[in-house]
Amino acid sequence: MKPLKPILLFFILLAVQPVLAEDESLSSAQLMNYWGYGAIMLMLVLFLVVLLVLLRTFKVLTMAIMGRKAYADMLAEEKALKMKDKKPKVNVVEKLLSLKPLSEEKSMLIEHDYDGIQELDNPTPAWFMVLFYSTIVFAVAYLLIYHVFGIGQLQNAEYATEMNIAAKERTLYLAKAANRVDESNVKLSTDAAVLTAGEAVFKQTCAPCHGDHAQGVVGPNLTDDYWLHGSKIGDIFKTVKYGITAKGMPTWEKQLTPKQIADVSSYIKSLHGSNPANAKEAQGTKEVDDAAGAAEKTAMVIKK
Repeated sequence: MKPLKPILLFFILLAVQPVLAEDESLSSAQLMNYWGYGAIMLMLVLFLVVLLVLLRTFKVLTMAIMGRKAYADMLAEEKALKMKDKKPKVNVVEKLLSLKPLSEEKSMLIEHDYDGIQELDNPTPAWFMVLFYSTIVFAVAYLLIYHVFGIGQLQNAEYATEMNIAAKERTLYLAKAANRVDESNVKLSTDAAVLTAGEAVFKQTCAPCHGDHAQGVVGPNLTDDYWLHGSKIGDIFKTVKYGITAKGMPTWEKQLTPKQIADVSSYIKSLHGSNPANAKEAQGTKEVDDAAGAAEKTAMVIKK
């Protein structure tokens, strides 16, 4: 009865087509196409029904000729042959370890036995052999690259390379950090390189007003104990950075980097007590450096 369902559906569609024909928007060519498709579908369905009927007929004829029992035995034999030819399922573990199922173990027995105990000739798993040979290839390649041709770096050479890279990175970091200094965190430096850099900045920017040796020209003498705006390193940094517009001291914040201002401030501090020739008269309030003040107090205690 199942083959009749498509046929019934087809005839229902054919019954619906006259309704479609009433639609004036459909042209005659489109209606002809509908009927043509319907005819083709009908032929295909009829062909399928004929095949099913023939198959059923051949089956009935075979059963009549052989007899029901012989026919049933033939089907059972065919099923048994299919089951015999069917390969046993291999689970994931057996597949990974290259193991054979229990039904095939008899073919793997080694002839000799020890006290009735027999041994299976199980081959080494393929994945293990691949890993084993890979280690050999890796060892040979490592020996050639690092110890024969010297392409790769050994530990000592690699350590030296990394230390050089770290030194360059440290220099870059310190260069960036040096430009983050301001009047609140600047530190007095006595490093020769810092003082040399500060001297170059001083002669270029400060000497016209304070003299080549800071003896004072238009600006005050920077080598004595008297200061107009403070003698501490932070005070000097602030004066150079922001300037004193009312007294003709320009601001150098935009012309000099924070590091350059810090260098020239340390250089100015290093000139204290140098007593240059033609020094300008003292201006401002007398201030004593922390180190000089401590030495003076120590001398007074010794005298007492």
